[in-house]
Amino acid sequence: MRCPDYGRKRPAAANQSGYAQPMTLEFAELLHRLRHPRVRDLAWVLLAPPLLLATPAPQRHPLQESRWYRQPGLLADWLLHQELDPAALENWLARASNRRLGLYYERLWQFALSRAPDVELLAANLPIRLGGQTLGELDLVLRDPAGVQHCELAIKFYLRRAGADPLRHDSWVGPGGRDRLDLKLARLQQHQLGLSATAEGLATLRELTEHDLAASLWLGGYLFAPWPGDTGAPAGANPTHLRGRWVPRRDWGTVIAAMDGPWQPLPRAAWLAPARLAPSQAWDRRQLDEWLASLPETFQPQLLAGLAPGPDNHWLERERLFLVPDGWPDLAPDLL
Repeated sequence: MRCPDYGRKRPAAANQSGYAQPMTLEFAELLHRLRHPRVRDLAWVLLAPPLLLATPAPQRHPLQESRWYRQPGLLADWLLHQELDPAALENWLARASNRRLGLYYERLWQFALSRAPDVELLAANLPIRLGGQTLGELDLVLRDPAGVQHCELAIKFYLRRAGADPLRHDSWVGPGGRDRLDLKLARLQQHQLGLSATAEGLATLRELTEHDLAASLWLGGYLFAPWPGDTGAPAGANPTHLRGRWVPRRDWGTVIAAMDGPWQPLPRAAWLAPARLAPSQAWDRRQLDEWLASLPETFQPQLLAGLAPGPDNHWLERERLFLVPDGWPDLAPDLL
């Protein structure tokens, strides 16, 4: 896995989203130096490329105006410091009672932004209300050298329907079969990003700032193509987006026979950064077979990591794959 080439500034016209790419950090090299799972997730959140470059609304890295963005060595040093002393990060995460992956992703962003140079986090998950009704929440409101920013965050895992046109956004479906890329982009544009410009949103924001806001999104995650076959991407995709494959249960034996190395199911809390497992954590083939046999016919899609030997006798993720029930995506409730 490699961070996109953050080494050169691009004019705004270089992509439809206006997403600039100025950080230069070797993503895989940094992750190899980080061992603490929460710090690895933190680094992944800040450095992983977005799924798309062309988006229906402006896309902006939340750290775009921070010195960490212009001088990535400072960010690397800060992440390595968190590795040496992760107590502040662990305490921050422990204060959240909701363990959903999307909220965990947001909490990691909040932790970084509350400590980033040149950035002031004014509010997170700010509710916008009309009378007693909550219309929605603003994920982030921050102030940086470019002004006051409203940013909506999303972490998504989309699987392309077998046989569907990869360019079509409605071909890319969440693991639970309900969420879709086209629906998420529409909601971001039509509801979430527009909330800060409503009368109710403006009234709430006036308690924080008198300045106008610029609204933008940041969409991270992975895209999964059917196994085997091509790895086509949706229209507007980032060429460096993170990717994997998916397979129905009936074909799992073929996958095992075709690929070397062990496989390990990943709990939902470990879906962000690539897996890094101690020898005692890795399953043998017997444990994997017993786990597979225990899955009901209509199980929720399961994310697995294919592992390869790494340093210090640890196992490192070499690829990831969703195992889905036969008949997906018509089965299983939404996960995220």
